[in-house]
Formats: sequence, C-alpha cells, structure tokens
Amino acid sequence: MNFTQSFKLALKSLKTSKMRAFLTMLGIIIGVGAVIVILSLGNGMTNMMNSQFEKMGSNLIQVMTYGRGTGGTRDVDVEDLYELVDKYPQYLTGVTPYVSASAKVRYQADDYDRTSVYGVSEAFFKEDTKGTMQGETLGEGRFLSYIDVSRNQNVCVIGSYLAETAFRGDALGKTISLSGVPYTVVGVLNKSGDSSEGSADDVIYIPYENAQRMGTGTMMMGTGEMFLLTSTSRDTASAAKGIVEKRLYKTYQSSDYYMVMTSAEMMDAMNTMMNTMMIVLVAIAAISLLVGGIGIMNIMLVSVTERTREIGIRKSLGAKQKDIRAGYRIRFAAGQSRHHCGGGHYVQLHERHHLQRGADSFRHCCQLRRQRRHRRSVRLPARQQGGQAEPHRRPAVRLNLCHK
Repeated sequence: MNFTQSFKLALKSLKTSKMRAFLTMLGIIIGVGAVIVILSLGNGMTNMMNSQFEKMGSNLIQVMTYGRGTGGTRDVDVEDLYELVDKYPQYLTGVTPYVSASAKVRYQADDYDRTSVYGVSEAFFKEDTKGTMQGETLGEGRFLSYIDVSRNQNVCVIGSYLAETAFRGDALGKTISLSGVPYTVVGVLNKSGDSSEGSADDVIYIPYENAQRMGTGTMMMGTGEMFLLTSTSRDTASAAKGIVEKRLYKTYQSSDYYMVMTSAEMMDAMNTMMNTMMIVLVAIAAISLLVGGIGIMNIMLVSVTERTREIGIRKSLGAKQKDIRAGYRIRFAAGQSRHHCGGGHYVQLHERHHLQRGADSFRHCCQLRRQRRHRRSVRLPARQQGGQAEPHRRPAVRLNLCHK
C-alpha cells in the first residue's frame, strides 16, 4: 500500500467520523491557541515595561516619603533636596516634586474625568535630552520654566490625547479649566503610547505648588511625598542614592519612613515580577497542552481498538506491520497537527498489541473454518464458571480468504 492509498483511506475514515475528527481538531486549536495567546501577552507586557524604563533612563532616582519620623522635628521638603543638589553637583543634577493633583478637567462643555494632572518643577524637563524624566518629548511650544514655577503661574503642558481630542491639534495659547481655574496651554507633548483616554498621553503638567492647592496634594501609591532626582550619570547613580538616603535618615531617624530607588533597581524589581508571572503563564499553557494531548491519545487509542478485526484481515492477507502502522499514522496526521504526537509512543504500543491480537484472532477463525469443513469437532479450553466446564463457542465467521 503506497502513500496515496493510505491517504485516501485516511480521508475516508475521517468522513465517516466527522464529529470525532472535529472534536480532535477543536482540542488542538484551543490548546495551541491558548499557548500562543498566553506567551504573547507575557512577552508583550515584558517588552512594554522594558521600553518604558529605557525611556526614563538609567540615572533616575525616585524618592518616596511616608510621614514624619520619630526623632525629627520636621519633614523633608523640596528645599532640602535643592540644597542637597547644590551641595553635591558631581553626583546630582536636578530634583523635582511629583504631585498627583485631584482636579476636574474641563474644556468648553466636555469633561475629561480620566485625565491625570501632575505638579512638577522646571527640572522635570531635561534640556540635554529634550525630554522629561519619564521619557516624554516635547512636540510643540515649551515646557514649564523657572518663573512659571516660582510665581505659580496658571500655565500647563498637555499630552497628545487632549491636544487632538479637545483642541483638534491647535492647543497652543488656548485655555483649559482645572477645578474651575483657567490654565493656558504653553506646550504639547509628542505621542508616546496609544494616545487613548486614560493612557500616558492623557496627562497635564502644572507647577507643583498649584497642584498641591487643588486637592490633597498626595503623591503616587498613597505616599506622603514623592520626588524625582537625576544623577550625573549611570555610574554615579548608586553614590547619589547613598547621599539622598543619608540625608533622609538624618531627618527621620529610621528607614521605615522613606524609600529610595534607582531606575536600575526599579527595572530589576519589575523584571523579577514579570519573570514570576511568565512562569505562572507557562504552567497554565503546559496544563492546556497536557489536557489536549490526553484527549488526542484517547481518540487515537479508540480508533485503533475498534479496528482489531480489520487489522487482522490485512495482516493475514500479507500486509506488513509497517504498512498498517503507516496507514494509521497518515489517518491521524490528516486530522491532527504534527506537533501533537506526544501520545505516539503510547499508541504505537497499543498498535503492536492489536496487530498481534488481530492476526491471532483471524488465524483462529480460519482454523475453525477448516476443521468444520472436515467435519471435525474441536473442543476449545473450557471456561471456569461455577466449577463446571462449558465449551467455548465462537460465532461462525464466513471467510473464504484462508483457502486458495
């Protein structure tokens, strides 16, 4: 039997068992699809987080304080950190508060409830890279200046989402209402993400003291205050972190009231978290493949078991074991993908068992037929039922293939 004949028989077998073939392919599709989707999501999230940290740079230092220390008389404010920058210019280049304001954003008759409003200083924008400390670049106009921050002027820099949605691309010089106070747009940031509502492009930057007056003036993650500093280079980031921690400990007398992290440490922490998540996702994908593989092995085993007599007939007619096995493999491959052959060895063992069993059964039938033709009564080994022996009766099989 050549490959073409085996393939035709395989297609014929699939047509006679359409539901079985459909369920087998459905298990394959769901299992493989789940693996692809899960791994794609995990890799996509990892790449997105790495790109965000690369935009921020390797010399960013994040400082978060949680409240007054037990041994100090006051909290650390931005003036203290300004003095620290002036004292160690070889390690620190700039500092800015990072205030998350609670403001209602409104332009004409439209409200933008998901727009984020942050208060920063002029140091948040780095002239050497023409971008912010978080990697955003300026597209139009200018960023906040020292005079804007020191005089608490009502000016703002908006993201690309508001520039396109609210101002139709013409935002410079226009005013937008923040908690009922009109702010003049002096700059527009370039698109950095998908530019959708609530994304990183849906943001407004104003002077930090204005942001503190708008609401509670709390920082991110429920902390008391948050500051962003930059070191002179990546190599000096660790030394700059030590200087900041020493200054904070002097005020708070305990490391429980503040946290200092460099961008490299933040990236390492994020990578650790993402690797843990990837392990969980891979485990889920492995379970999906295991369940699909068990279902496929079950269907393959049933297909071989129900064709025991057919295998015996082919064996007695001279078909070789490899030809019969090749026919079944082509049949399985016609309805299943090649990479789902994890149960091949398991099914191969059952194929060998049923090939031998089918051949023995057919030889036994031929022997009975031959003996009956010569009018011989053959009594086969008896079954042990209740201590009495009964002749083993096998239904007559009308086969003329044993005699030439």
